[in-house]
Parts: sequence; structure tokens; C-alpha cells
Amino acid sequence: MVQYALAPLDASFAALSDATRRGVLERLERAEASISDLAEAFAMTLTGMKKHVGVLERAGLVTTEKVGRVRTCRLGQRGLEAEAAWIARYRERWAARFDALDRVVEQLKEQERIDGSDGKQDGGQ
Repeated sequence: MVQYALAPLDASFAALSDATRRGVLERLERAEASISDLAEAFAMTLTGMKKHVGVLERAGLVTTEKVGRVRTCRLGQRGLEAEAAWIARYRERWAARFDALDRVVEQLKEQERIDGSDGKQDGGQ
């Protein structure tokens, strides 16, 4: 059941894991482009770019439309809100863990300071 809920996240993170695909998204932020234009911009074969666009399309991050012989790409309607929320939850968890660790370190430093000052007094008598 959890796997079904995470499937869109898996597709998104898989799509975003590649630098070329992130670059394609950045390029499409400025304007739509044909697969041929994208392939040329990234010095890649048409087949290679089609595969990258396919991954982005399956993740819902890009849509394509074929008019005649030209397939045009644009950003998909779907944003990355779910992915950002997932990351934020983990950021909060890690921040809480680091805060707890900071408290332990401060307690240990304080205990060390107390123990050290007691030891100096005892050792001097």
C-alpha cells in the first residue's frame, strides 16, 4: 500500500536524479522546445533526448505534443509540491535530531565543566 503512495515520488526523484533532465526542465522554464532543439542544446542524439523526455513525461513534469513531424515539449501541469513536502518532513526530522544532539553535547560540556572545577578544588587541598 505504501508503495502505491510513493510511486509518483519515485518517478519524480528518478527523473530529477539526472543532470540532463534537470537541465531540460530549466530550459523548458524559459520556453517550449522541440525534442530536436533540446537534443541540439545538450549535444545529444535525438534518440537519447527522446528517452530523457520520456522519463520526464512519465513523471508528469513534461508534456509533449506532436504537430506534423515535430514533437514539442513544455513543462507539465504538475508541480513538485508533494516532493517538496516530503523533503520538508525529513528536514524537520533531521533538524529535531540535531537539536537533540546539541542539547546532549551542551549537557556533557556543562557536566565536564562541573566535574573539572570539582577536581581542581579537590586536587589542590
